[in-house]
Amino acid sequence: MRNADVLCAEAGMSVSNGALHLVVGIPSAGRRDILSATLHHLACQTRPPDEVVVSVPHLDDIDQACLAHLPCSSRILISPRGSCHQRNRILDSMLHTDVVVFLDDDFLMAPAYLEQVEQLFVEHRDVAIATGTVIADGATGPGISIDEATHKLKLSQASAEFDPNPLRNVYCGYGCNMAVRMAAVADGNIRFDEHLPLYGWLEDVDFSRLVARHGRIVRSRLLEGVHLGTKVGRTSGLRFGYSQIANPIYLTRKGTLTVRHAAVQMARNILANAVKVWRPESWIDRKGRVKGNLRAFADLMSGRLAPRNVETME
Repeated sequence: MRNADVLCAEAGMSVSNGALHLVVGIPSAGRRDILSATLHHLACQTRPPDEVVVSVPHLDDIDQACLAHLPCSSRILISPRGSCHQRNRILDSMLHTDVVVFLDDDFLMAPAYLEQVEQLFVEHRDVAIATGTVIADGATGPGISIDEATHKLKLSQASAEFDPNPLRNVYCGYGCNMAVRMAAVADGNIRFDEHLPLYGWLEDVDFSRLVARHGRIVRSRLLEGVHLGTKVGRTSGLRFGYSQIANPIYLTRKGTLTVRHAAVQMARNILANAVKVWRPESWIDRKGRVKGNLRAFADLMSGRLAPRNVETME
């Protein structure tokens, strides 16, 4: 290890494999096995990344041996725990990079995903963020196995090729798979908001709306992937329930989330928690989320509401 912050699998600036210098950035914490599987799957891309950068709180969070199988250079960055901290550590390390593809550590890309990202950003110079089509999202259920995800990707690829309108403008990118043009980020000196701690609920919306001032936000049908929705290492129900209220209100006050979007987001979550707490899913702590919702409203009434309050919760 050369210093306390960076471990380089290969020294020096990587040489681009294509028209753009394209880097994959993955924040991860406490999910060593799933991260290894995702990195192994990443090696199957038809257009390899020019570099893979993984941001973790501790070196124990990653099996460094899995980086040796990547067809590109790689780096490990040590960062304080938290999605926004870790994503910013990746952004801060980007020099001479055209596009950064942020992936969750449990997102599997279709084989041509990066090839399509490069083509999209070359052909559409006004695009600042491109997010893919999640053909299956385990975050909304008990989770998806790697074998199941691989099977779903094989079945879906043919239909994507015949979509007559594969590119659509959207309000924000989805943080589990979000390609960002670094020129737009540099123009606005934009970073993820570190006042949104830990899981960073809605940090992708906030970041996207800031970047939207410098270019289009789009979703492409040709960028396909599966979000496994792995439950290991997730934020507790109490903390997440608090964030479901505190974060939308904070972003509304900041101006990156409209009152309408915030109201719909909170109402949907409150209703789901209140109804399903009586017969909760085995993979969701509904009781904890309800308690978190109620605590957030109590703090709102007393003037103490803030996203970072979750850092002191058990």
